[in-house]
Amino acid sequence: MWRTRPGRAGWFVLALAVVLLDPGCGGRGSGPAAPDAAAGVDAAHPVDGGDGSDAAQPDAPANGDDDTNFAHDDPFTAERTRWWRDAHFGMFIHFGVYSELEGSYTSPTGAVCQDAEWIMRQCNIPVAEYEAVARRFNPAAFDADAIVRLAKAAGQRYIVMTSKHHDGFAMWPTLVNDWNLRDHSAFSQNRDLLAELKAACDREGIVFGLYYSIWDWHNPNFTADWAQYKRDMYAQLRELIEHYHPAVLWFDGEWQTDTPYNPWSAEDGDELQSYLHVLDPALIVNNRVDKRRIEDGDFGTPEQEIPAAPVDGQLWESCMTINDHWGFASYDTRWKSPVDITRHLLDIVSRSGNYLLNIGPDRTGAVPAGAVDALHRVGAWLAANDQGATVYGAGVARMVQPPPWGAVAAAGDRRLLLSVYDWPGAGGTLHLSTVGPLTIEAARVLGSPQTVTWTASGDGVDLRPSGAATSDIATVIELRIARPKPVVGTGTGLRGEYWDNDVFVGAPRVTRLDRTLNFSWRYRGVPHPDIPGDHFAARWTGAIQAPYTATYTFLTVSDDTVAVWIDDQLVVQNPTPHGAAVDRGTIALEAGRTYSIRVEQTEQAGEATLKLLWYAPDLGQQIVPTRQLYPPQ
Repeated sequence: MWRTRPGRAGWFVLALAVVLLDPGCGGRGSGPAAPDAAAGVDAAHPVDGGDGSDAAQPDAPANGDDDTNFAHDDPFTAERTRWWRDAHFGMFIHFGVYSELEGSYTSPTGAVCQDAEWIMRQCNIPVAEYEAVARRFNPAAFDADAIVRLAKAAGQRYIVMTSKHHDGFAMWPTLVNDWNLRDHSAFSQNRDLLAELKAACDREGIVFGLYYSIWDWHNPNFTADWAQYKRDMYAQLRELIEHYHPAVLWFDGEWQTDTPYNPWSAEDGDELQSYLHVLDPALIVNNRVDKRRIEDGDFGTPEQEIPAAPVDGQLWESCMTINDHWGFASYDTRWKSPVDITRHLLDIVSRSGNYLLNIGPDRTGAVPAGAVDALHRVGAWLAANDQGATVYGAGVARMVQPPPWGAVAAAGDRRLLLSVYDWPGAGGTLHLSTVGPLTIEAARVLGSPQTVTWTASGDGVDLRPSGAATSDIATVIELRIARPKPVVGTGTGLRGEYWDNDVFVGAPRVTRLDRTLNFSWRYRGVPHPDIPGDHFAARWTGAIQAPYTATYTFLTVSDDTVAVWIDDQLVVQNPTPHGAAVDRGTIALEAGRTYSIRVEQTEQAGEATLKLLWYAPDLGQQIVPTRQLYPPQ
């Protein structure tokens, strides 16, 4: 039934279902919020993205039922995102009609233009001619099982496959139009590439995800009838979610551009995020679903780059090519070396991120040998000597400074894993700068019987291995360290007071208990029916309890103004009206002690957001959890 194109009555039912579920109908404060708009599952994870030793304690919703809060949960600690935070390494696949041209197009004048997945636009290929290219596209050699086995051999834990790139061509038998692999190619009508890849992933325990481009060069509705294009897009996304069940939707094509002009707005992204979480509350979505801002989606997407430090305020994933193109180009053999790929991965994990590494199958669907060889060598390093522990479930080690000789990741509760790129000569040392006290209980080199000694030195410790490096990629030193036990609070939240003006004039209109400060009212939400969406003020008061003795970094994600006081000390402040932004400050706190806290926000116009996060050397970045917050006595 799924494979049958509907008649007029079927199209009417499909379109009606999309309209009824479209959360964009109505103004601010209307439309369905994402189900279970809650503060999320939080845990005192000792490392960003790591397992931690504290059991996750689900928080109740951050606010009352009369609050239209679109914060789905806390992505840093939610069970929904746990597999993604632990996996760290995924395979991106760019494959479509553009692969048929193998990176080169010869125009009627004989001029040769080279590109890959952007070749239709960059080489000005007429639509009719590009459609003819699609007619001969026949990826018969696409072997989903082989691709998934390759990802697994490389140590990649998830796959994201292009379902529709900017050329608008659907790689599945969509019922929305005929511009798809089933109806407009030479490929077998008895095969479904996405279904094959999903099934292969399920068999091998690899998580399946899909890429989808908002920008569309082919669908005439994109420029002629925007409302209809959005209905087309919603219908296609519903097909993808209901028939292929991706764990991740990876959006692209959200930026302002032309040829064709892209009208996608932040309001469009706001609506789409809510719609997707209605279809699948467990879905993980990247920030390109909206405008790549700090409050958009579940994770940020730096492209072809690695942030120089851990990212504040949002999970993140670097997407990079394995050569110089996303799609296949026959002339591009500049494969990244296994050394570079592995070290990129280790650097990314040590800064709390994920690595989504792309391959581009050729026009038949086969993966180029250069990519296969590089990925196998990366996987061999990860599989040797328990070195995969540097990646899976690991994360930023905030108790030490990043070293010049490699990368350091915290793995579990009591391990630091030092990936050494520049091994010292005989008798040489590696200096590790620390942030506060660090008690080392044991040290060893993975895969080697050599000893490692350590001595306090300057701002940290000197480590002296007794033997040679075990690998030209990285040699891993494991440090076993002592860790303090956290003071787990019994709090219930802060008192929240809301004014129906943005200058705190008069008595608050609404007073209630807010379990966490994790609010994303965006364009359509409001804190309460009695509080307007624009021009309101909010104040939260009570006490906060530190689980560890340490210097804490407090973060706010706010729009429009924000200030945070702890024991009357101003820790965070941004009094200038702004769009969603991260502000931060630090303060030393003692384990178990409670401190007074006051947070103030004002909203003038547009979107409204307020999130309060923290981290410390022994505490991963997270929304400050309910159990550490107490209302005034």
